[in-house]
Amino acid sequence: MTGETRSVLDLPKAHLHLHFTGSMRVTTVRELAATHGIRLPEALTGGWPPRLARATDERGWFRFQRLYDAARACVRGEADMRRIVREAAEDDAAEGSRWLELQVDPTSYAPFVGGITPALEIVLDEARAVSAAGPVGVGVVVAASRMRHPLEARTLARLAAHHAGEGAGEVVGFGLSNDERRGLVADFAPAFAIARRAGLALVPHGGELLGAQAVMETLEHLEPDRIGHGVRAVEDPQVLDAVAEAGTTLEVCPGSNVALGVYAEPADVPLRRIVEAGIPVALGADDPLLFGTRLAEQYASARALGFDDEGLAGLARGSLRGSRMPADRRAAALADVDAWLAGRPAGRPPAAVTPATAGTSA
Repeated sequence: MTGETRSVLDLPKAHLHLHFTGSMRVTTVRELAATHGIRLPEALTGGWPPRLARATDERGWFRFQRLYDAARACVRGEADMRRIVREAAEDDAAEGSRWLELQVDPTSYAPFVGGITPALEIVLDEARAVSAAGPVGVGVVVAASRMRHPLEARTLARLAAHHAGEGAGEVVGFGLSNDERRGLVADFAPAFAIARRAGLALVPHGGELLGAQAVMETLEHLEPDRIGHGVRAVEDPQVLDAVAEAGTTLEVCPGSNVALGVYAEPADVPLRRIVEAGIPVALGADDPLLFGTRLAEQYASARALGFDDEGLAGLARGSLRGSRMPADRRAAALADVDAWLAGRPAGRPPAAVTPATAGTSA
């Protein structure tokens, strides 16, 4: 049975592309700013979501980065960090997510909690706690920044490897984020080699601000399991074929693509071309704080592109299979995708961790 009859909120899915600061509710960033006596830009206090210029040019990216930095500056300690993790899990649960891989660069929060190790351990500890208490399992992706020296990426990769695991409240992946026009992809290959040896999912950004060649370089130098965005692979059929042949999942974020001016309209996002090329897709919200759309709205966007319920179920399966969620949780969620299609009640997601292991001190 097809058609637009089922709620995307009830569709079991995984969320694999969500940034720590960017996951914040706008009400939360305003409350944190007030608590810490920080003045926010009008774009975060007035007519939200902010109108962003085209990030494909330098001026547009600078505006986006300035707003992101202003929001990040409001996160001043452990309580703030725990709140962000907790609320991200709550928001995902409300939208049918069974598994969240939250991406964080601990260097951003280290000055307030005593270093990068405590910063990461706070996030991991709260991820364990919320996973035990609710229907969403939360794994963590440690992300290096292209704006910093590749040696720092190696430091973060070793930290991620030390906390590597396969369950909620553990590091499940290693990424590379920020302006992809900065730095050479090849220079970050040693950091990704460290993460690969630790068994982590390799999930760098690429192919949103830059074109198909950036996707090809990411494939060649980093051998990723997933690529954040990657949508501009469609600009070169050979690159699109290479992504499909590699079996690399693309984390497509339609709301981000439009908000940043990569595509003018939602209808221009090449989601259907990517799926028709045989490439696994995991829809993601990227930075809801700045783009104004969360996970369910990405599925609604796909529906507007002509994906029927069967097509939406296929996207949900792609997110679940592309994730690092434990096998029992994945199997249960996949069965519930089938139940969603058949109009049957979904089962209860298995607990990510036992209550006895949750809430341990970081």
